[in-house]
This record gives sequence, structure tokens and C-alpha cells, in this order.
Amino acid sequence: MATFVLVPGAWKGSWAFEAVIPLLERAGHAVHALTLTGLRPDDDKETVATANLDTHADDVLRLLDRAHLTNVTLVGHSYAGMVITAAADRAGGRISRLVHLDAYVPRDGESCWSSTSEHFRGVFVAGAASTGYAVHPPGDGDPRRRPHPLGSFLQTVRLTGTLAQVPRREFVYCSGWEDRTPFAHLRARLEGDPDWQIHDVPTGHDAMHEAPETVAAVLLDEHVATESAHSKRQAREAGAE
Repeated sequence: MATFVLVPGAWKGSWAFEAVIPLLERAGHAVHALTLTGLRPDDDKETVATANLDTHADDVLRLLDRAHLTNVTLVGHSYAGMVITAAADRAGGRISRLVHLDAYVPRDGESCWSSTSEHFRGVFVAGAASTGYAVHPPGDGDPRRRPHPLGSFLQTVRLTGTLAQVPRREFVYCSGWEDRTPFAHLRARLEGDPDWQIHDVPTGHDAMHEAPETVAAVLLDEHVATESAHSKRQAREAGAE
């Protein structure tokens, strides 16, 4: 039995994984889905205003402590790639697998702000204009979305290097929004890194709702229609030998 900790991206809560959770549980695994500080329905203005990336990494670490979790598969969507990176670096070997689900993979000293595209920087600025501390969700979407703490987008991550001890690190690239994705350059960077496995899935960014079965299949190591880029590269290299 595996243990999954699922961390949602910006503006969302644990409900973001509502279609994936039963698929993992049905396969016999333990699943914990988080709602990060500042995104909870009862969080007050001060909580939202003071929450940052460290706060969110601590949310993950408190869950690990409270539930006595080890050998964890830590999954982060979008912004939460920042969170799971920071948390895994501080988790003392309790993370066995990292899955960045169309998510940022920061290096030491980077932030969500520095890692994203000009388009999304504009979204952050426009969304925070009314309060100065909370970024309102863009466009029309799930009414459960909440304003996201601006500080968490701006704070840089500080890494000690222990992240390299996580045995499995995977990046899921959602190719169905290639005209807007901020992750194309990241995918190219990680494809050349033998420590990372890349999966390409033909969905938009919100893969958990668009194709929950595909997301669950990746997490469960099942065959999915689109092979991982790592596997395809290995096959090409083997054919050239």
C-alpha cells in the first residue's frame, strides 16, 4: 500500500483532487489531500496576508508529523510544485517519490514569480490589485476557488540539497494547453536530467478534472495511452545502439 499526499495549486483546496482520490483509494492506497493555509473557507484576512511559501511547506510537514507518515508519494499541482519541493527538502527522508503534476520545479533561490511566464505575472498583479496581499482567481471557474496569498507566489525557495535524496522524481507535462503553458521550458530542462522521469499527457492544465483516470494511472504506475517521454527516449537510444 502506498501513501499519497496531494497538494493543490493556486486558488484551490483539497477538492481539486476529488475525482482522483477515490481511484487511488479503490486501488487500496492511503490518500491525504491538503487545503493550504490561506485557502481554507474560515481563514481570516490576517491569515491570508501573512501566508507564504514557508507556511505552505509547513502545512505539508505538519501533516507528515500528525499522521506519522513515511515513504510518502508527494504530489503537487501547478503552484504546489513549489510547496512539495520545499517540503521534501525539509522532510528528513520521509518522501520516497515526488510527482510534479504540470507544476513548477524550482531550483534554490527561485520563486513562483521568477519561474512563471509574463502572462501569469500579469495575472498575479491584476488579481492582487484590490487588496495588495491576496490574488483573486482569474476568469470564471469553480466557485470554490479562493483568493491566494500573494506572498507565496513571491517568496523564494531555499533548498539544502537533500532533495536529491528522494529516490523518484517525476514531472507530468500537460500538452493540451501548449499555447499558454509556462512549463514548456521546464519540460525541456528536465528531459535532459537522468534523475527525472517525464510523462506527457494530452490534457489541459486541470488534468485532475479533465482526465482523473489518466492522472490516477500515472500515480499508480499503470500504463497510460501516452508513454512517458523518458521511456520513449530510452527506446530511441536502444534502437540506435
